[in-house]
Amino acid sequence: MYEMKDEYLTGIESIDNEHRKLFEIAEETYQLRNNDFLVDKYDQVTAVLNELRDYTKTHFEHEEAYMESIEYKRMFTQKVQHNAFIEKLEEMDFENLDENSDQVIDEILEFLTNWLINHILGNDKKIGK
Repeated sequence: MYEMKDEYLTGIESIDNEHRKLFEIAEETYQLRNNDFLVDKYDQVTAVLNELRDYTKTHFEHEEAYMESIEYKRMFTQKVQHNAFIEKLEEMDFENLDENSDQVIDEILEFLTNWLINHILGNDKKIGK
């Protein structure tokens, strides 16, 4: 379901490769959501969320360093959006993770899907132009 398509390419190989990894994390999350044989998903959800938090921080650092190197005009806006993404991940309420892990996964997927589509298509693609 989640795959890096040509429409998401920025033309910057390092950024595109890191975006591919974000799509892989989203796909892993989606597969976890649809795994009906796994009753207790707490550990897996926590692992995916931690991977997402860690990886996005690294990706944003790399992307911002690239933007700085080319003196990208919209870098401030990108940084603000990156910080908002990280804050949102930190703020997500996972108190119900034990009782309703699928609902928590749905929340992660909705947030991640919106980000991947809107941010990459609306902002990151402009970096490569």
